[in-house]
Amino acid sequence: MPTHYNGEPDEKRALDLYIKLLRAAESVAQRTQEPIDRSGLTVGQFGVLEALLHLGSLTVGELARKHLRSPNNLTVIVDNLERDGLVRRERNEKDRRQIIVHLTEAGRERIVSLFPAHVARVEEEFRILEPEDRDELERLLRMVGKQQR
Repeated sequence: MPTHYNGEPDEKRALDLYIKLLRAAESVAQRTQEPIDRSGLTVGQFGVLEALLHLGSLTVGELARKHLRSPNNLTVIVDNLERDGLVRRERNEKDRRQIIVHLTEAGRERIVSLFPAHVARVEEEFRILEPEDRDELERLLRMVGKQQR
């Protein structure tokens, strides 16, 4: 659905692109998160477990930056994961202000069991694009996402 804004042509085009980008992202997210939803995890919790699995232990600040969330929001996610025994926290011995989040064995088992189905769903979503189209989409998204203000 295009914008109904009656502005300049460049403004209308930018708004139309923005709407299409958000709708596409939301549509893909909805179709790929069903296994995550069934697991009882939120998408944020899944993302934290995935980051810890693939990157190792991280500080709350590093996790917040990686997931584009505020440290306060990420703390709530980690609180819930810790409550469920999927992560544990400890103070950084070198910098006591930092909290390091570690994956527990239960957390490792949970994310390892879920991740293959997630990867398969994501891969299926992008099969509609030829490899060169995927490369171009990646290039364009990186360009838009990394622009500086």
